[in-house]
Amino acid sequence: AQAMADQVTKSLGGAGIWGVEFFIGKNKVWFSELSPRPHDTGMVTLAGTQNLNQFELHARAVLGFPIPKIELLKSGASQVILASEASDSYKITGIEKVISEPKTNVFIFGKPNTRAYRRMGVIVGYDDLGADIVKLKERVKVLGVRVEVASA
Repeated sequence: AQAMADQVTKSLGGAGIWGVEFFIGKNKVWFSELSPRPHDTGMVTLAGTQNLNQFELHARAVLGFPIPKIELLKSGASQVILASEASDSYKITGIEKVISEPKTNVFIFGKPNTRAYRRMGVIVGYDDLGADIVKLKERVKVLGVRVEVASA
């Protein structure tokens, strides 16, 4: 996946963060999507999981500023918040249930409308570096069902 991402982004040129997503199988890697900008899959960096978040990295790359070695500072996991249906008027509920949990943040994207399975936000959980990542991922996944996106 890293070799494929390197080849694609070098061919396109430009500067900044490239969100290159893949599907990983047992013995195969498939290209999924390319985003030439910070992306919701990198929102976990906003929880202080590393010394520079994705927006700081993007700005440094675009402006030609130096990028130091990236250091992991915390363990992190994220869970996407999906819309369940198409709507031009929607309401997001349950955020207060999630942000009352320690070491948890919610980011809502503010999109003008929804469609089934559209990414509307992300829940980010974090813990001390070296924390059990399986438990952290499960905690964030459970929190994800507390937030609902539905027609208003």
